[in-house]
Amino acid sequence: MRTVILATLGSAAMLLGAYAFQHLGGMAPCKLCLWQRWPHAAAILIGVIILLTKQCRLAWLGAVAALTTSAIGFYHAGVEQGWWEGPTSCTSTGIANLSSEELLNQILAAPLVRCDDIAWQLAGISMAGWNAIISLGLVALWVQAARRA
Repeated sequence: MRTVILATLGSAAMLLGAYAFQHLGGMAPCKLCLWQRWPHAAAILIGVIILLTKQCRLAWLGAVAALTTSAIGFYHAGVEQGWWEGPTSCTSTGIANLSSEELLNQILAAPLVRCDDIAWQLAGISMAGWNAIISLGLVALWVQAARRA
């Protein structure tokens, strides 16, 4: 049960950290940032259910949730680094061959926070990258808890 508690608290800490950056640090999340939050919320819910029901086999679902947020984090970090294109609804696109009306429409339709901008980084790794890395550690905790079931 200790690993379930650690994994659950890990996702809670990641989610609280994201909200702290948003509400205390003034960093509005982009679309991909928001997508990364949902699996953490699911992992927290799964952890609470396990702790209440003692059904440790459900820890596999926690592992899936943590792996999902990690995958989204790696995808988001790749978008930020320009390794691949992100969703067109939250990344910048080229303006070549656009009429002035099309350009104005693109500007007006652009989201306030772009997914391909790095808002904050530590040691050259963005928040999305840190989420991906730390969440892989949470996957390991969930798998360990599931194997003990």
